Amino acid sequence: MASAGTSASEIDEGRLVDNIIYFCRALRRAGVPVAPSQIKDLIRAVEVVGFSHKQDFHQTLRACLITRREHMEVFEQVFNLFWRDPEFLNKMMQTLLPFAQNMEETPPEPKAGANRAAEAMSDNLPPPMAHESKDQDELILDAQFSFSQNERLKSMDFEQMSNAEIADAEQAISQLDFHLPKLLSRRSRKSIRGEKIDIRASIHNARLNGGEVVKLLRKRRIEKPRNLVILIDISGSMSAYSRMMMHFANAISTNRQRKKGNDWAKIHTFTFGTQLTNISRQVADKDPDIALKSIGKTVQDWDGGTKIGQNLEAFNLNWSRRVLSSDAVVLLMTDGLERGDMQMLDSQIKRLKLSCDQLIWLNPLLRFDEFQPLASGIKTILPHVDKMVSCHNIQSLTELSDAFGHCG
Repeated sequence: MASAGTSASEIDEGRLVDNIIYFCRALRRAGVPVAPSQIKDLIRAVEVVGFSHKQDFHQTLRACLITRREHMEVFEQVFNLFWRDPEFLNKMMQTLLPFAQNMEETPPEPKAGANRAAEAMSDNLPPPMAHESKDQDELILDAQFSFSQNERLKSMDFEQMSNAEIADAEQAISQLDFHLPKLLSRRSRKSIRGEKIDIRASIHNARLNGGEVVKLLRKRRIEKPRNLVILIDISGSMSAYSRMMMHFANAISTNRQRKKGNDWAKIHTFTFGTQLTNISRQVADKDPDIALKSIGKTVQDWDGGTKIGQNLEAFNLNWSRRVLSSDAVVLLMTDGLERGDMQMLDSQIKRLKLSCDQLIWLNPLLRFDEFQPLASGIKTILPHVDKMVSCHNIQSLTELSDAFGHCG
């Protein structure tokens, strides 16, 4: 057992440094930024604190490596896998003895971040080496895909992706940003380069100068961001695409939180299948894994049937006046395959359109070149939307920004 204040030579003999670097690389692969300076500080901290108990090591790692609350879940999952895997634990025991003890632990219940942690600790990550160069110690994760892989992912249908490709696509979606031209308010404010003369302010300024107009003051209209409402169909036929739309909504919400000059005033997200559910609060979490886990607990009608007209009626009745305004943009994601009352669907989609400025329909069926609006539900919805775009791959979601750009 190591005493507090384990020397640098002991740490090096036990190859603990190599395993600390291995752990930090796993965190990087899981999406937690770890700088080389943090790794150096961590090694010095372990040298001072020592490595005699797992809990001590856990606290030292967390204090040196985690700087943001949303990274805590991922850190905990990577750390649990770091100790839980039998083969890896045996290797660790061989390299860390006599520094480690009391490492038995009951496997915890899977939590948010577990998928990313598992992938980060998978065989794709090189195992810790006994001797690594200093250049390797300062490796920084390149989060960008290679050009060819990136282009292939952009055009691949979400429904045809493997689990690994879905994970890459989710990461790519989280980096997307969408800009919407702001509306010009009726109100105005003073501006040196304003397009209009502020007559009232100019007259007031002349009164202060004995009635002489010394300078014509100018003003410009205030730009006002819009509200965004996202309605996501989570029926069985939409399951492969609804999950990606959750990441899409999370990306827009978190980007809005990070930016000072917001492109959106407020963002509201709802799911609908057999019932309407407001997930605005859950989807706004900065960590997408936590957001999806929370949504999974809140929404009760995954992969079931769909009642578009009935759910639009519930939205128009209970939420429309709260979250919509005359300048709002609504994204309606559904394939439009309605089995219910077409007259109800027609009246409710018409009412929804009258309550907002732009109604954009995201329809994954547009991925088919031979697509034609023949189904009754599609023919009912189509006349009331301003634009219908696809949402079956990353490229189509990127092109959605062009649709936003025409919402002037």
